[in-house]
Amino acid sequence: MIIKDSKTIKEIQQEFNKKFPFLKIEFYKEAHSAKEGSPDSVKWDSENTIETIREIHNSGNFSIQQDQKISTLEASFLEEYGLNAQVFYKSGDLWLQTTATDEWTLKEQNDRAESFTKFQESKI
Repeated sequence: MIIKDSKTIKEIQQEFNKKFPFLKIEFYKEAHSAKEGSPDSVKWDSENTIETIREIHNSGNFSIQQDQKISTLEASFLEEYGLNAQVFYKSGDLWLQTTATDEWTLKEQNDRAESFTKFQESKI
């Protein structure tokens, strides 16, 4: 994924979601601590450009690997680009923050979210 100032949050979210369809990423005005969530009141609107929400204006190819831990991904966004990221997983019709599963890989979280969502849908 290419990170540059002219991209919107929405564009980054769409690229991330193509790779991990049962996960999503949100960006916040404030950092969160390990095992803690981020309140909606400090979430950036997805129409904002990256330029307007960060202090570190590096550009480049941001590598996201499926075997990467969620906590590592979130820390990398902060360290490399000054972006406070939080990953969510789909649980049926809900999106939940990965506070208790930050040490899982993106693939593990996506696969489990897919299984749970499909199970929930089969019960309807």
